[in-house]
Amino acid sequence: MPTILLLVASNIFMTIAWYWHLKGGMAKPLLLVILISWGIALFEYCLAVPANRFGYAAGWSGGQLKVTQEAIALLVFGIFMVTVLGEPVGWRHLGALVCLVGAVAFLFAGK
Repeated sequence: MPTILLLVASNIFMTIAWYWHLKGGMAKPLLLVILISWGIALFEYCLAVPANRFGYAAGWSGGQLKVTQEAIALLVFGIFMVTVLGEPVGWRHLGALVCLVGAVAFLFAGK
């Protein structure tokens, strides 16, 4: 459970680091946006590295950690996309989420 919670928290920071400037920050100089994003991403790394270390120590494979992280990342981004960017969710988004959940299930099957 600590692995999942840390991955969720790290993905929140990473989504903000990558996409915050699309809503209201487009007028800022690109170099400034990059530096601010690096500062935000530092917190992501401080959460992602322990998440992967704890998960690996608990018996998760590298593949399981990565595909779980990707599924969480897209779920977090989906929420950000709707709430911050104001973009709608369509059937393609939901289909992609189902495929990702399937990928996670395949990597954890039989374990």
